[in-house]
Amino acid sequence: MNKKPRSLIRIIIPVVLTLVTIALIVWPMMAGGQYVVLDPKGPIGASQKDLIIISTILCAIVIVPVLILSAVIVWRYRDKPDNKTAYEPNWAHSTKAEVVWWTIPIVIIGLLAIVTVRYTYDLEPSKPLVHEEKAPITIQVSSLDWKWLFLYPEQGIATVNTLNIPADRPVKFELTADSPMNSFWIPQLGGQIYTMSGMAMTLYLQADHEGKYWGSGANFTGEHFGQMRFDVNATSDEEFDTWVKEVKQQSQPMTQETYDALAKPGTSNVAYFSEFPEGLFQKIVTKYVVDGKSAHSKHEGSSSNESAAGDKSLSVPKVNTSTN
Repeated sequence: MNKKPRSLIRIIIPVVLTLVTIALIVWPMMAGGQYVVLDPKGPIGASQKDLIIISTILCAIVIVPVLILSAVIVWRYRDKPDNKTAYEPNWAHSTKAEVVWWTIPIVIIGLLAIVTVRYTYDLEPSKPLVHEEKAPITIQVSSLDWKWLFLYPEQGIATVNTLNIPADRPVKFELTADSPMNSFWIPQLGGQIYTMSGMAMTLYLQADHEGKYWGSGANFTGEHFGQMRFDVNATSDEEFDTWVKEVKQQSQPMTQETYDALAKPGTSNVAYFSEFPEGLFQKIVTKYVVDGKSAHSKHEGSSSNESAAGDKSLSVPKVNTSTN
């Protein structure tokens, strides 16, 4: 008498858990939210979205039938008083079944391998993005405890915890770390890439549309790692040039002493600087060089002839602009 209720409970629990999982996945979109990686605003993000969808569909070809068959088998062969299923204790092999459940996964894995290899080469982070009319803008990024420093060597300005880029123009990011390894991530523009001390990584991204995007550190680095977030403002070329002029006119320069204070562990407000010390990025990259040995470099790295024009909360000069 107690077997039937127990069998029913064993079926209900997995079904409820499955429905709850699906609801948690679908609810943010139905409630007006969005999964930013599935809402790309640039060519790299769009290609990565395609890879996610293709991989999910290929995996679902195997996973969905397995989940359905698991439920069917549990129901079909459940223990019940009037069970008339044939009892075959010596059954051990079926050639047809073996061919089916080995061939399909092998084909799926082969397709996944082909797709992954193709996208891996196409999405190589240091592979330059080609634009018919506009050359890339270079921005040097350094992750600190617990803040982001952005250097604009071509414009000669610097910002903290905020990033402005021209839309519809490739951006060449050169990345390093003056503190523990972190991960630079702008989900709607492309996947994350690590920032590491003693190394200069290269990442090309592009925003196809003007707008405000969310950026973040995606690697645990201690107490305030959750505050390593920044806004990415993609504007027109004209608005970007105007913003650069405003920063130059209304902000104070960054000295070596200013940077040393900024590099100390602690959080920081958004800040702007009209200039920064020459060769600062290269100094950060080679900060941990020992006995004259050169620092490692990854991808394209950064040129040695680089052009440049404490507390828990760090106060730094700030400027208000209409574009932010």
